[in-house]
Amino acid sequence: MTEQTPAPELGAEPHPVDPDAVAPGGEQRPSRPAAHRVVIVDDHAMFRSGVKHDIGGRVQIVGEGEDVATAVAAVLKAQPDVVLLDVHLPGGGGVEVLKQVHAVEPEIKFLALSVSDAAEDVIGVIRGGARGYVTKSISGDELVDAIARVAEGDAVFSPRLAGFVLDAFSGSIDVAAVDEELDRLSQREREVMRLIARGYAYKEIARELFISIKTVETHVSSVLRKLQLSNRHQLTRWATDRRLV
Repeated sequence: MTEQTPAPELGAEPHPVDPDAVAPGGEQRPSRPAAHRVVIVDDHAMFRSGVKHDIGGRVQIVGEGEDVATAVAAVLKAQPDVVLLDVHLPGGGGVEVLKQVHAVEPEIKFLALSVSDAAEDVIGVIRGGARGYVTKSISGDELVDAIARVAEGDAVFSPRLAGFVLDAFSGSIDVAAVDEELDRLSQREREVMRLIARGYAYKEIARELFISIKTVETHVSSVLRKLQLSNRHQLTRWATDRRLV
């Protein structure tokens, strides 16, 4: 006698069927690959929210960090496939996050995502162990693709930034010399230096960095003195020659 499948009880909820899992002919589709697990590290909450809105439906956001300490804690707890890492962070910057995480979990992959396209930042985080570097002008689709490629072990760069890395490893940029000169400057002095080299007026720099014009003037004087330069035109040439802008 053929055993029959019992009918469902009255009032019982039918088993849900995923329409995407069934092909038009009734055949089962291959299961989708699991979304990559991502931690977002950036000191601006609005930017983190924007990234989650743009890509949250296509990757799994498993943690966030706003400075070095919270970033390291979030990454070590979540063990993500990829960390989206800002370069400039309170507490030591993105390089410090790389250093602390890789001391414990050297296999975790990082993709730098920054507004900065300065050679010193690109080279610094790549030397620190990041697998790629893209700027914040990247689209959501491009970012999802970059995350997937980094998770699979590829290196990913925005086109212009790849040239910095190639030049650094080929010797076209004397990385050690640039590092030595930049080490004389504080983080704020570096920010002012880059904006001066890009042609910003003192008033524009003050507005950009939320400092007074007098403070900008003080930083510029300090930068010129430390780099042994005479004026902002020499500073612009110095930064351009070293591909810092």
